[in-house]
Amino acid sequence: MLEARATILTKRSIKKSSKLAGIDIAIACMDLTTLEGKDSPGKVRSICARAISPAPGVRSVAAVCVYPTLVPECVRALEGSSVLVASVATAFPSGLSPLDVKLRETREAVAMGADEIDMVIDRGALLAGRETEVFAQIVAIKEACGQTTLKVILEAGELGSYATIRRACDIALAAGADFIKTSTGKIPISTTPGIALLMAESLRDHQRKTGRAAGLKLAGGIRTTKAALGYLSLIKETLGDAWLHPDRFRIGASSLLDDLLMQREKEITGSYSALAYVAQA
Repeated sequence: MLEARATILTKRSIKKSSKLAGIDIAIACMDLTTLEGKDSPGKVRSICARAISPAPGVRSVAAVCVYPTLVPECVRALEGSSVLVASVATAFPSGLSPLDVKLRETREAVAMGADEIDMVIDRGALLAGRETEVFAQIVAIKEACGQTTLKVILEAGELGSYATIRRACDIALAAGADFIKTSTGKIPISTTPGIALLMAESLRDHQRKTGRAAGLKLAGGIRTTKAALGYLSLIKETLGDAWLHPDRFRIGASSLLDDLLMQREKEITGSYSALAYVAQA
């Protein structure tokens, strides 16, 4: 039933004016991401420039997400803009380092200027039934973040069942996560409509129970405008218009922006621009 409802929500037809508005929301809610071993200061500066000004007349994306060592380069490149600096932490993508190492990495990323921390949970601990340990680690990382936004990555594709994913959502939210995030983007199963709907429902239920609104970040495998708009429809129907904003919704992507810009140009002019006119990551 979850998958059937998710499919219906993500396949809804969107009219032209709503499609253009949806594209602009998707761009504004994007975490433009580079998380490769070959990342360099030059690549980060290029991505930051694109994040600030994706195309003429297009607003900036929400954030640029990088490894901790590249946070200072990001801070310099984004100075004076509205784009936030996000850093992965806590032994990304495995989550398999001692807690003191995770805390030090988090504190150092914050000290270097990160506005947001994307931490990854220890899936092995969760699957082994050590839920208290997972909860305590998130609490400790949240404390280390101070006022910095904490996004908790569940790596849903490794958790094995919707029941376990939902339990991970509930643990992360109870521990103080500002966002829950689907995936690191480093495994084949990252974000699916069923996973997105399940996580959105956990956010809805958490707000109803506690009065606290947390955000959702979808990451991994979202490469087309059609897919992005489908997820926006799912979020709107499940959580409402208040979540169609960077404060509560993010899409983590590296290649999606190209397609969003091309589809945006098509909606405005009636034709696609040549690929040469679209900035490449």
